[in-house]
Amino acid sequence: MFPILLDRAKRRLKPFAAVSLLALTACYPTFNWRELRPEGTPLQALLPCKPETAERTVPLGGVPTVLHMHSCKASGLTFALAWANAPDAAAAPAMATDWQRASLAAIRVDPALHTDPAHQWKFSVAGASLSQGITAQGADPQGQPVQARAVYFARGAQVFQAAIYGSASDEVNTAFFDGLKLP
Repeated sequence: MFPILLDRAKRRLKPFAAVSLLALTACYPTFNWRELRPEGTPLQALLPCKPETAERTVPLGGVPTVLHMHSCKASGLTFALAWANAPDAAAAPAMATDWQRASLAAIRVDPALHTDPAHQWKFSVAGASLSQGITAQGADPQGQPVQARAVYFARGAQVFQAAIYGSASDEVNTAFFDGLKLP
């Protein structure tokens, strides 16, 4: 009689155990997408993890420029969102180009390749006055291979960069880059 009761209990607990396991894994997803609205910009973005913030001054377009950055890591990928204010809207395209060159140089890729069609991808950000996407295979500061996919875009005098460092799936690329909006 005891084996029959034990068998019934196991059958009743199996669905509960499966639902419990599913609920527990749902609490710790690899990508926990959240909306980000960087202060001082009209930008709306999606990041798959809680970002850290930083600022630093870098030379862009020959002018010391404050970069505002948000970045986070999830599933071996680094997600970065940054922006800077150009002196005026007319300077934004040159600043975006200079930023692309600097980003390529940072991953040890020839900065001149930003004009190479093999490294460009068509991407537009809703509400942006200009946008250009680039992809490149380079090396991180430790010399390890890294793949970069980034889009540079502007509205008025604000210039933005959104990038994924690492080999992301099409679904992750789509979620991140399609989440960029300038309403």
